[in-house]
Amino acid sequence: MNLFINATVFTGDEWLTGASVRINNGRIAEVTAAELPVDAISSSESVVDLNGDYLIPGLVDLQLYGGSNLFLNDIPASETVRHIYNSHVKNGTTTLLPTIHSTSLAIMQQSMAAVAVVRNENPLGVPGIHIEGPYFNPVKRGAHSMAYVRTPAEGELETLFSTNADVIRILTLAPEILTPEQLEKIKTLKHTNTLLSLGHSNATYQQAMAAFNEGIPLATHLYNAMRGFESREPGVVGAVFDHPSVRASIIADSYHSNPTSVRIAYRLLGERLFLISDALFANPPRPDFTLEQFVVHYEPDPNGPGRYVNNEGNLAGSAITLIDCVRIAVEQAGIPLTSALRMASVIPAEIISLGDQLGRIQAGYVANLVRLDQSLNVKGVWTLGKQIH
Repeated sequence: MNLFINATVFTGDEWLTGASVRINNGRIAEVTAAELPVDAISSSESVVDLNGDYLIPGLVDLQLYGGSNLFLNDIPASETVRHIYNSHVKNGTTTLLPTIHSTSLAIMQQSMAAVAVVRNENPLGVPGIHIEGPYFNPVKRGAHSMAYVRTPAEGELETLFSTNADVIRILTLAPEILTPEQLEKIKTLKHTNTLLSLGHSNATYQQAMAAFNEGIPLATHLYNAMRGFESREPGVVGAVFDHPSVRASIIADSYHSNPTSVRIAYRLLGERLFLISDALFANPPRPDFTLEQFVVHYEPDPNGPGRYVNNEGNLAGSAITLIDCVRIAVEQAGIPLTSALRMASVIPAEIISLGDQLGRIQAGYVANLVRLDQSLNVKGVWTLGKQIH
């Protein structure tokens, strides 16, 4: 058993100062909002004195592609998935969806199978995969390879959803490039675990609103690779802002979205906005990467975390982890720390239907915990109550 004392605990809803958190069998057994008397501490407990540091729920990242060195599209194997998890967990991301960008059906299936293996080993750490593409609008493909961006071939959807369909937690697509029959087929064949997300889309406001109203509950990386807001055509961005319930991810790395744009989105969307890292590589970022036509280079930045661009100069992913997004959201976008942490824990956990186990520090929840100092630097990480960093 572990016992954390003298902690500034973020429960997911509120802050508790000088609090204690007791862990038993990988779960949170008790949260006490006051200093424990000495006789309340068992000699069998391992006591961790946080000396006032923050103790927050483990972060939940629903979109990232690689770890320190390996990239799922390149090596769609269980070893890659484990590497991705181990690379990000030391930065406080204790639950994640490994993501693949537009690729062949074969690589999609191999990636799904690889994630399924690790999901069985670590169901709350890697609960599934995010398939980003390939059913995109070529006009908004961004850094995705034109060789793979496409509409589904005959029989492709049946094959895609024939095996390991339940491992797909998010499928990002552009609904306007699909026929009504294709879109309906996706909705029919997909597992109930799978959420559709509108992204890499040139849909009009009317098309996007129709898609949201007809069963697409998410939008992928707000502002990026989607038709922007204009006075005469509000576009996808306008539809996200105007819809009453759709939730949108955002990359708060200061490159994909200016911090002011992040702040505006937060003011408009509130709890409907959540953070993703969109990380290609992290810890430390790999300098360059080539996979067929997908060629990217890391551009360092003395004033920021740096970014990846392709040979066309298009942004191709970030070089950060989710805690960096939290820090940038707070320090540069002016979002309250409570809200930024919810956008990286409570909200994404709820989106993938794990909000009853992850994203909060309260009795009964999984003991995925992160220690931060006052500058939001990670000082310790525990998964299932065991310290891993």
